[in-house]
Amino acid sequence: MPAPVVVAEVVRSGFVEGHHHGSVVALAADGATAWSVGEVTAAVLPRSCNKPIQALGMVRLGLDLPPDLLALACASHSGEAFHLDGVRRILALGDLDESALRNVRDYPLDDAAKVAAIRAGEEPRTLFMNCSGKHAAMLLTCVVNGWDTETYLSPEHPLQQAIAETFAEVTGEPVEVTAVDGCGAPLLSTSLTGLARAFRALAVATDGPEHRIAEAIRSHPAYVSGTTRDELKLLTAVPGGIGKAGAEACYAVALPDGRAWALKIDDGGARARPVVMAEALRRDGVPTEPGVDAGALDDTGVVPVLGAGEPVGEIRAAF
Repeated sequence: MPAPVVVAEVVRSGFVEGHHHGSVVALAADGATAWSVGEVTAAVLPRSCNKPIQALGMVRLGLDLPPDLLALACASHSGEAFHLDGVRRILALGDLDESALRNVRDYPLDDAAKVAAIRAGEEPRTLFMNCSGKHAAMLLTCVVNGWDTETYLSPEHPLQQAIAETFAEVTGEPVEVTAVDGCGAPLLSTSLTGLARAFRALAVATDGPEHRIAEAIRSHPAYVSGTTRDELKLLTAVPGGIGKAGAEACYAVALPDGRAWALKIDDGGARARPVVMAEALRRDGVPTEPGVDAGALDDTGVVPVLGAGEPVGEIRAAF
């Protein structure tokens, strides 16, 4: 492995008190690597950045959802009311309910939704967990194909085997590692370059399953994350963009012209993730392009450092 590369600094009262190391890759419109920082060809676990690719595999297997629910199949949702209703709708299409979900139990990601659930006396539920949209879509795909729904999380299940084949195809790389994701589903490895390549394939598609996934994300970005998330702010600031963040500070974004970016912060520090992506897009001139809300895009990369409850510094890009 090459020496770690600093991609962000923690600045407090003008003093750099810490650093985040990581890697970033940018693809040009033709799919070639335009520039990179750090290690971008070794295998990583992109976590929930994989979800749109997993959803692509499911659509190829016959999953047929309206755009809002297809976006939810790609989501790490916040557990807001419309997310929970959407998961129930996906399950109902297969005559299933929450009891069929095999993801872990959790509270909603959104703070307000979590507080409301606790005040209502709710315990952690599989429905609340941010991956329940993906799991509901996996279950429905099994129903469509007549496959067992009890064992859908097994890497040997025909659903997961088919998803892995799609994943390897669109990343352009063999799957070196199959791990277990936080939700319990198989987690497939690729490099940051492979991840960017896969998002590019979705973003440039003009028809077929790839186009359906991209259009679902474009038309319903709040279903992919939530109403208060930095991902939503970025996608609404950049017309035609698609993107997905993942745990351990992974992030991938692609545009219809073929440009794509993928990053990972080595220590998993989520606070650096949007800062580094905003800088990567600035480096390639995205804020100055027609239709882009430059102010909103820049705002996605503003992460303050607090002192006495007030901003006294920031997380800033350093590459």
